[in-house]
Amino acid sequence: MPKETGRKLIASNKKARHEYLIEDTVEAGLVLTGTEVKSLRMGRATLTDGYAVEYGGELYLEGVHIPEYTQGTWTNHTARRRRKLLLHREQIEKMVAKAEQAGHTIVPLSLYFVDGRAKVEIALAKGKKLHDKRQTLRERQDRREADRAMSAHLKRHG
Repeated sequence: MPKETGRKLIASNKKARHEYLIEDTVEAGLVLTGTEVKSLRMGRATLTDGYAVEYGGELYLEGVHIPEYTQGTWTNHTARRRRKLLLHREQIEKMVAKAEQAGHTIVPLSLYFVDGRAKVEIALAKGKKLHDKRQTLRERQDRREADRAMSAHLKRHG
């Protein structure tokens, strides 16, 4: 069987980019059980409620839903268990120090395989206010309308 190469996306957290202002991103490894890896290989995971928290100098990912592996036996994992993140000590200290500031949190942005190893992209994020969310939606809508107008113009005069 050939070795996996490259990056294979499993799940992304689109809600995070809407709900938070992303300040800093880091790629981290994950400590997983065998059935979790098999479930991820089937492309099943949900990051929307996920966040990272510090316990005893280590960062852990909580609220991430990796469904039970369908062919799993008694060795199967619980879907929403706490999973340890693999980061360098300096990265952990830096993220935790910044996350302790008011309004900051650490959220997962995407879960993927890199050369067969499960990785998670975590971000230091600051919660957006309601008017910021509206502003983001308005900018996206304006950009979409401008693109539509440009393509319509090019079709007519192209």
